Amino acid sequence: MAKKKRILVLHGPNLNLLGKRQPEIYGRLTLAEINRKITDLAGELGVEVEIRQSNSEGELVSWVQEAPKRFGAIVINPAAYTHTSIALRDAAIAAEIPLVEIHISNIHKREDFRRHSFLAGVAVGQITGFGIQSYLLGLRAAVESYNSGELNL
Repeated sequence: MAKKKRILVLHGPNLNLLGKRQPEIYGRLTLAEINRKITDLAGELGVEVEIRQSNSEGELVSWVQEAPKRFGAIVINPAAYTHTSIALRDAAIAAEIPLVEIHISNIHKREDFRRHSFLAGVAVGQITGFGIQSYLLGLRAAVESYNSGELNL
């Protein structure tokens, strides 16, 4: 039997507050509910997902660095670190596996400081503004990139 493809899904800072934090922007679903939808879609797509959340930049960087040992692609919502973390960008480059950046809100329609992403230039692509569907579209894109062998470089 063929080994299942594995994808790492990472949630950045403050996403543990989903459902309570600014529901007019981020919706009313909790992180646990979003994770269930991601896991359900992964099953339909025939891939395994491991889902993690951290408010710590260093922890996210470590997870991205370690990802190639166990995963074929990464889906990440870097949240506020999108706009600040060169370290996360450098880790994504070093990982040399497809990385899909996603955002629940459309960061390009928000405050000026939210419009720049340090990850976008090294990601396979960026999906932004589709609510929790961004995660599901991102997972589909990661699976496609994984299957095609496309890198984030």
